[in-house]
Amino acid sequence: MKHTVLKLMRLMGAFAPFRIANRYKALILTYHRFSLDGAGETTSARAFAEQLDYLTTHYRIVPLASLAEYLSSGATVPAGVASIAIDDGYRDAYEIAFPILTKYKVPATLFVATDFIDRKIWLWTDKLRYLTTHANFDTLKITKNKQTSALMPRRYASRLEAATQINSALKLFPDALKERVILKIAASLGLQMPELPTEEYRPITWKQAREMDSAGVRIESHSVSHPILTRVTEERLRAEVWNSRARLEEMLGRDVNLFCYPNGDNDERVSQAVRSAGYKVAVTVEPGLNEAGSDLLRLRRVHTDNDLGRFMKRTSGFEEIKNRLVYARKNLAVDTAIDKCGYEHFQQQY
Repeated sequence: MKHTVLKLMRLMGAFAPFRIANRYKALILTYHRFSLDGAGETTSARAFAEQLDYLTTHYRIVPLASLAEYLSSGATVPAGVASIAIDDGYRDAYEIAFPILTKYKVPATLFVATDFIDRKIWLWTDKLRYLTTHANFDTLKITKNKQTSALMPRRYASRLEAATQINSALKLFPDALKERVILKIAASLGLQMPELPTEEYRPITWKQAREMDSAGVRIESHSVSHPILTRVTEERLRAEVWNSRARLEEMLGRDVNLFCYPNGDNDERVSQAVRSAGYKVAVTVEPGLNEAGSDLLRLRRVHTDNDLGRFMKRTSGFEEIKNRLVYARKNLAVDTAIDKCGYEHFQQQY
């Protein structure tokens, strides 16, 4: 039902007024994985091309560094400015997204974890995806906050969802403990964790990175090993932000000034470390559009979706306005309740 309503709204142009109302706000899009068919948590080649067709019709797509300059200039942001950001550095960014970006002559930014590109590590969230999709089990029990839930992930998509739930819990763990827990989960499932990512989870090569970088898909920093930076030591934090920048500059032969917080997690300590390392711009996963004067080290992004209707709704700013109205309505209800209680208390007293 929701999908039908959304499609109808898209066909009727219901999101256009919101896009126009927000035209002086900057849009930054977030992508991660790509595939031919859109399986799992990926953007399909067809959906990506469809979205670029829509974006190039209604927006002016610029490099992220240029978008940041508009935000920091003190002047009104030019109408319809947007940037594309791809996180992590998987090989499908080169094999699937890059040819489509080239066809549409669209710039983008690819944020990479340097140890991942150096073939030294897995991205830790992929370890659970590998384990849940390769293990032989019918029921998986997950205990969180002393509450145990049983999952029966018989289908591939359900197994990925199980990995997402476990990853969500592990994000709260200190980094060293998280790795030990992953190994313990592997042992309990009767699997041995491969030392390096399997075919499905492999990154781009440095040769591919340089090719993309010279063709308008700028390669920028996503840390060294993709930890949750708010949960690492001061020494580790410094190494993650400084060493990733140094490695990229060594391999690309140019300055690197943009950073993407792994998982979007940041606080004042992390942002200060990023600033001290020399980065001028950093992006989060906080949803929303950006206005002139926005904090350049905490830029918001809009998450994408294979469905064009949902994509148009999110990029238009519709959800942002809707969420503000919902928040205001909730606050009004709370204020009304407080006023009523206060009035009744006044009556009781006097």
